[in-house]
Order: sequence, then C-alpha cells, then structure tokens
Amino acid sequence: MKRKGQRKKGANGPAVVLVSGGMDSCVTAAIAEKEGYDPAFLHVNYGQRTERRELKAFHDIAAYYHVETRLVVALPHLAAIGGSSLTDERMEMPPADLDREGIPTSYVPFRNANLLSVATSWAEVIGAKPIFIGAVEEDSSGYPDCREVFYKAFNQVIELGTKPETRIEVIAPLIHMSKGDIVKKGVKLHAPLHLSWSCYQNEGNACGRCDSCVLRLRAFRDAGVEDPIAYVCQE
Repeated sequence: MKRKGQRKKGANGPAVVLVSGGMDSCVTAAIAEKEGYDPAFLHVNYGQRTERRELKAFHDIAAYYHVETRLVVALPHLAAIGGSSLTDERMEMPPADLDREGIPTSYVPFRNANLLSVATSWAEVIGAKPIFIGAVEEDSSGYPDCREVFYKAFNQVIELGTKPETRIEVIAPLIHMSKGDIVKKGVKLHAPLHLSWSCYQNEGNACGRCDSCVLRLRAFRDAGVEDPIAYVCQE
C-alpha cells in the first residue's frame, strides 16, 4: 500500500536510519517514524551479492515514507578485504543451518562498525542525535556485531570521538525481539514489508535456502502472516 501526500516533518528532529532494505531495517524505519523523528535514510553498498536488489528496496522504502534525505555510500574495501561468502562469490553460500554453532561464513568482518562510522559522521553533520539500526541479537545468525554489548561499546566510542557538544546515540529497537515479533511489530506499524528484501544470494525471486531467507520465512510463519515476497522454494 502506497502512502499519499507529502511527509510531515518529525517533531523530534532528524534521525539517521540505517536501511539495508531488509525486513529488520524496514521495521526499524517504521519505529523511527512512529516515534516522531524526521528520518534521514542511509544505505551502504559494500559489494554484497544482492547489492542492486537491496538498493532498490532501500529506495522503495524511502519513497513509501516520503523520505527525501537519503545517502547512499559505497564501501568497496569490505569486498576487497573478503573473508565472507556474502561478498566473495568464490566462497560457497551454504544452505541455512539455524542450529549451527559458531559464526556463519556470511559474516562480513566488522561490517557494522564500518556502517556506524559512516552514520556517525553524517549524524554529526546534520545534527541528528539518534542513529537507528535494525540489529537483532536473540534470533539472528550469530554475528558478533549484532550484540547489544557491541552497540553499548560503540556509543562510548562515539562519545569519545565526536565534538564535545555532540550527543549521538545508536539505538537498536529490535535487539531483543524474536523475528516473529518483528513481523508482528511491522504489521502493527504498517511497515512496507512487501518492499523489503532479505535474500543473501538472489536478486530475482528470493532463494528460500540461505540463512536470511529461512529466518524470514520462519518469522512470518511464527507471526501467522503470509510473507508477501516470492521465493524459488520454501523449505
């Protein structure tokens, strides 16, 4: 469902919202708007397999919310560094295994610190106090930079590394939610989940086999809601 008309400026001032285009960032954007902020959407291309599709989802979600303040940044060094099946096509993207121990190969080393560094720089320039990120700790793939302790530590880095009068804080509103509860939250807030994209390896129909697809499909099943995007298969 498309919104009509122009977006009203948020009463609480600007907020940087990291929007990958995925389900979690889509719901996070909805929360930022609901809380009365004037969102500035940030998207980062870092050589991920579905870079073009994620960028489309970012612009689609921004258009839905009538967000004109958008910044798209390229961080090609993350792909050049490698070490992740998300950025290195020579590495196999393994099928989902939600019971695996350890960190999956799709982990991009220290990615979220890179993203948050860009977000902090932009927030300081535009006068935004909150930086919203859709990180999930309890029901994610086990990435170390999706833990609450990481964001608490990064907030200390921001305090030490910005101007004395700067008051920027990273906010992760979904951090302790299950994926199913995130879907329910998105439905309640009328988040455009039909515009979001979660698949790690396909840019046409979602593969239905990677960790991200399986987590998303399970989330919609747990929420009792039909996933509005198309899949090659649903395991």
